[in-house]
Amino acid sequence: MGTSTAYGGPGGGTPLIPSWLGDPETGSEPDVDQNGPPAPDLVNPPTPPDKPPISKAADPQRFSGARSNFTRFAVSGGNDRASLGRAVSRYVSTSSGGARQAAQRMGASRGAGARLLGFLADANARGMREALLELNLGSMAGRPISEVFVALADHICPGAGTVDEGIAREAYIETIIDLAGEGLADLDAFTSEQMDTVFELYATHAIEARICNDIGTKVVTMPSNARVAHQVEKQLRDFIHGAVSDALIRTQESAPNMAQNHVLTFVDSVYESAFSILQSLGDAEADQ
Repeated sequence: MGTSTAYGGPGGGTPLIPSWLGDPETGSEPDVDQNGPPAPDLVNPPTPPDKPPISKAADPQRFSGARSNFTRFAVSGGNDRASLGRAVSRYVSTSSGGARQAAQRMGASRGAGARLLGFLADANARGMREALLELNLGSMAGRPISEVFVALADHICPGAGTVDEGIAREAYIETIIDLAGEGLADLDAFTSEQMDTVFELYATHAIEARICNDIGTKVVTMPSNARVAHQVEKQLRDFIHGAVSDALIRTQESAPNMAQNHVLTFVDSVYESAFSILQSLGDAEADQ
């Protein structure tokens, strides 16, 4: 399930939205007086800077329901769909605190998804050659799709030093692998349907990797049979892909003319809608 980013899952006390998932603040270092600090003004003491409050520790057991249900689904070889539904639903509702916070937990995959979608929209509007020239990759024009997207990797996923950045890059690599079977040969005539296909693949892999890393794939008991394990993984991915596809359609209907400066907002909306749909689908599976 996943690749090198899989680990034992975050500690239960980790805040629902870790501080490192937010956008970094920018600013300059204060000037240093070589003669030493000035004498304190006892009459008008300086106002302490506003800083965000420290996130409260979350429920240490919030991942246990998703983990135990996903283990039951995996041990069943993919036959216990009710457990899959409960695992996904509880991941969204309990482990993440709802669809909106689940979308915020996507972290680096939000920015990577926005950069990917921005490039795809540019390629659709002006042509692949012009979009590549914009990124100083004009030499890749006319090359096979896998080579083009490998060349784009450092632009789409500029970092891979943290687990969160690794999830974004892992999802991008999995997307490149999938593109070979999607029949996207003529990149010079990049259509809206092809753009949707690529973004759906990326968002699906990103959500799958996020869920698997959060629930801790090392503590989930998977089938020892490789074929059965692959079937379990495929069912989870198909479950997520269906939700992403529906979420993309919903978001496009509410924002049909996506502006380049609103791409991140669009991506966040797709993620949030996808998690909301996943929770509903999970509840429906659990009730059958």
